This record gives sequence, structure tokens and C-alpha cells, in this order.
Amino acid sequence: MVVLVTGALGQLGQSLQFIASQYPEMQFIFASSQDLDITNEERVTSFFENNKIGYCINTAAYTAVDKAESEIEKAHLVNVTGPKNLAIACQKNNAVLIHISTDFVFNGTSEKPYLEADATNPIGVYGQTKLDGETEVVSNCNKYYIIRTSWVYSQFGNNFMKTMLRLAQDRTELNVVADQIGTPTNAVDLAGAVLEIISSDFKHSAHDNYGIYNFSNEGICSWYDFAVEIFKQNNINIKVNPIPTEAYPTPAKRPGYSVLDKSKIKSTFGITIKNWQEALAQTKI
Repeated sequence: MVVLVTGALGQLGQSLQFIASQYPEMQFIFASSQDLDITNEERVTSFFENNKIGYCINTAAYTAVDKAESEIEKAHLVNVTGPKNLAIACQKNNAVLIHISTDFVFNGTSEKPYLEADATNPIGVYGQTKLDGETEVVSNCNKYYIIRTSWVYSQFGNNFMKTMLRLAQDRTELNVVADQIGTPTNAVDLAGAVLEIISSDFKHSAHDNYGIYNFSNEGICSWYDFAVEIFKQNNINIKVNPIPTEAYPTPAKRPGYSVLDKSKIKSTFGITIKNWQEALAQTKI
């Protein structure tokens, strides 16, 4: 079972490498953007032709939410053209595509956790390009799992947790937005869920589970709550002030509420999901 991981140097790519040894039945090919530029159709085509790929996990993405507002073409290239190229290659080579998407496909006005079938309505360029990428996957590939996730962090790469810990080194006080509600996702937990899906897909001959799934850790919090818990678990004494979104203006709007309902992925694949505080406690830098 050959598993290609694109975007191998990103948070999720590194998290997959971190747990890969737990899945000896899988032969991984970890490809960074230098190894495989997913925006280049010819390179994607030849890469698939030269490697007998059974599964492709696309973790490559343009995730700079604010920069996307001014770098529209760049975001589109990575988030839309790239997934399209991979979907076409997977379809041609009878491979399964696992594509990672985001809570930003929703507008954040819901008052209950989002289901996979709920109406999408992105409020920024990043969310729109990720939704368009989903559309390309669905349009060009029969065998796919699209996994929407939120607030991803880990011991790898750049993320909110690591930013908070860095800022706390030379500050005694921080202001953090308290009216954006969602759920943090430990990238290692997400990686585990992805590989469990592949394992399940490989073992069962009746592949009727393709489609869109939500995954994050369990529970609900604000960015303020998340920051407070980060400092608490790391025994850091710092004053954290809750502020409204208006007090911290950014080029891109954020969903006010983006909690994801995980019922489908849990019932379909029997995946057990940790509470976000527990997942955070298991993350060591």
C-alpha cells in the first residue's frame, strides 16, 4: 500500500511522518513542494506514472489567511489548481485522494456545530479557494475523502500555540480574541484519523464511504480560552485579556463560530476523538 503525502514539510505532513512507523503496512512517500509541485500538472502526472500510488494525502495548502486577500492568484494556484491536478492523477491511476479542507468554507453564523451537508458560504479568499478546491476534487475524482478541520496546531511548524508560547517569553500581558468560537485540532490526532480512514478503506472491498467528513478535537472554546489553557498547561504566569474581534482588525474576516460536528467520521470509521484540552496536554515542544 503506497501512500503519497504532499506538503510533507507542513504541520500535518510532519505529523504524518511522526506516526508513520505505527502503520508498517503502509509504504510512505513524503514529498515536499520541492519534491512535487502539485500546481504543475505535468510533474504530477509523471510522479504518479513513476510511482505505484494507491493513496494520496494532500496536506499541501496555502494557509496564510490574511495574505490570501492580496495574493489571490497564489492562493488559487495551491488551493484549487493543485487539488485538481491530484484528483485527475488519482482518477487516472485508480488511486484514492484524501484532501484536507477547512472550517473556513462556512460563514460562521451558525449557532450549532456544522454538519458536512450544511450550506457553505466562505467570507474570505482563503475559504473560497479551499471550497473551490473541494469542488475540483469532487468533479475530477470518484474515490476521495475530503476532511474539513479547524484551528490546527502541533509541535511542528508555525501555529497559534507556538506563537503564544513565543510571545510569553518577553511579555507579561496579552490580548486575545474571545468572540470567535471553534475547536483546536492537534495535527497528530488529525494524522491518526487520516491513516485510520486509509486503513479502513484498504481493508474493505465495498467502498461506499467516500465523501466529506469533519474532524477536530472535541469540545468548544474561544481563542482566548485556548490561550489561557496553553499557558496553564505550560505553567506560564501571564495576564491574558479577552478582547472582541473589532479590537483586533485583520485583512481577512474570520468565522465567528466554526465548531464542526464529528458524528459522521466517528460512526463511519469508529474513530475515538480526544477532548481538545487532553490533546493539548499531549503536545510537547
